This record gives sequence, C-alpha cells and structure tokens, in this order.
Amino acid sequence: MSIRRSEIREAQRRTDELFRKAGIVLTEEERAGIEVAGFGLGELETEGLELVTYVNTDRYCAKELALFPYQTCPEHLHPDVGGETGKMETFRCRWGLVYLYVEGEPVAEAKARIPERSAAHYTVRHEIVLTPGEQYTIPPNTKHWFQGGPEGAIVSEFSSTSRDEFDVFTDPAVVRIPPIVED
Repeated sequence: MSIRRSEIREAQRRTDELFRKAGIVLTEEERAGIEVAGFGLGELETEGLELVTYVNTDRYCAKELALFPYQTCPEHLHPDVGGETGKMETFRCRWGLVYLYVEGEPVAEAKARIPERSAAHYTVRHEIVLTPGEQYTIPPNTKHWFQGGPEGAIVSEFSSTSRDEFDVFTDPAVVRIPPIVED
C-alpha cells in the first residue's frame, strides 16, 4: 500500500512539533528530511514511525525516533547481514513514555494498545516502560516492537550500523519503504 505525499508532509509537521516539545533542535535540512515510515499498512496513526538519522556509517548509527500517541513500530528483528552480526540498538527515552516489548517473560496485561488489524503479529510481550532519561539495549536478532504513550514519545537510538532494508517483520504485510503517491 502506498502513502500520500500530503500525509507525509502532515506527519513531518507534527513530528517537528514533538521534537520542539522535547527540546530537540533540528536544522532546516533535518526538518525537511524527516522520514515517515508508514510500513505500507495504510494506518500511519496506529502503525508507523517518524525519524531523523543523524549518522549511519559502517560502524555506528544515531537517530531520533518520534512516535505519535499510541503509534506503534511493528514487531521486527535485525538479522545478521552478509556475515555481520545484526544491529544492536540502545533506546533512550527523551520525552513522553515508551512501551517497549522484547523477548522474555510476558507481562500479564500490556500497557500498550496492540493494533487490532495486526494483533496476531505482535508475539513478544516482555514489557519495559521507558520514561525520560531511561534506556534499554536490544541485542541483535531480538524480536521487539514499541509504542508511544498517551502524549507520544521521542527516543534517541544509538546502534551499530543500521540496515533497515533487511529488518524482518513478523507481519508479512509490512513494506519498509512503500511507494509515495503525489497528490
């Protein structure tokens, strides 16, 4: 499924507002380049992610991730690629609340709102709630998904090289980079 250019522009505007609330200053170039990941699901408000990549080299990566209220980045993992170990990433909450789910002992009742359309594809339920200043490191090849809290969230991601195009999503309907439709 595609995403409309107007939907991208509106998501970029809202993302810029979240960054401003969090006190994160972006350059004009970064603001114009905010990536909107709709995952081809047609439900950006529910399943999507907005991000700015500061640097991504063959050694390390740094990004800011923005989540609207209860917006979810679908369950996925970062596999080994070309004989190199998959991405290890540290999430540090900068603003809002982040509900992070990884492999491990499942929580009895999740704080996140699991998207109805794809509930069957959210299989890991070990819950970590991150508040501003808290962080968690996700090992390579570990299934995980995350969601912004009631006001949304800003997360700084520090990781080894990011190869998003190789991420493995549990929902086969996910398209990492869907086509953009001009409107």
